[in-house]
Amino acid sequence: MQAPQALLKRLALVEGMEPGSRRLVIVFGQLGDFDSIEYAQALVPLLPLLHQSGLNLLAIGIGDQGSADRFCSYTKLPRTHLQVDADNCLHGQLGLYAGLQVPGGAWPNLLMMCAGIGSPGTLAEVVRGYTGDRSAPQRLATPLFRLAGGEGFQRPFELASVRLQNMVEVLGQWRTYVPSDDWLTQRGGTFLLDGDDSVLYEHRDRGILGFSETMARPLQFLEPFLAQA
Repeated sequence: MQAPQALLKRLALVEGMEPGSRRLVIVFGQLGDFDSIEYAQALVPLLPLLHQSGLNLLAIGIGDQGSADRFCSYTKLPRTHLQVDADNCLHGQLGLYAGLQVPGGAWPNLLMMCAGIGSPGTLAEVVRGYTGDRSAPQRLATPLFRLAGGEGFQRPFELASVRLQNMVEVLGQWRTYVPSDDWLTQRGGTFLLDGDDSVLYEHRDRGILGFSETMARPLQFLEPFLAQA
């Protein structure tokens, strides 16, 4: 399957993202979306291995230059890997889920999605953040979590604490992260392209906290391609 033309046209304008090499393209929603931040935080530790494996990375999110600067400063994603759009035009061209769209505006739709309406899997993922997950890696070195559950896996309340930290960051700088509330519900997607522009892997987010098919290990889809390198 060939990559969507809208995506190929965008990549043709970006140095290092031309055909001939494997490319990982992450399409975020709003940069102030908690999914966007959590995804970037999962991605950053893997950047050296991506480079060694010949996988070129580009992330695209909704925001402006101030959003991008703050996002990269907080998540440590190199600014050179991130582009921003002022709207969700690219998302629409790629057929990505715009989120719940019932009368009332962006905020009511977002709140309903947080409650699981029009956002499958959200509530289960919220619960996992509180209950812990022995199949997921440890996120924090705080002794409190060691006392509560041990080490080497995601302890109860550990992921919820990470998400709370991210929430405090975003809400404290809301208008920097989110210049416009128009696209609060917009979901993103992941596209891994081969050198001939064929799609090796894709994931289209279906709801909040659904940026990966395997949320316990969000980047598990990359493992076969990194192993080949």
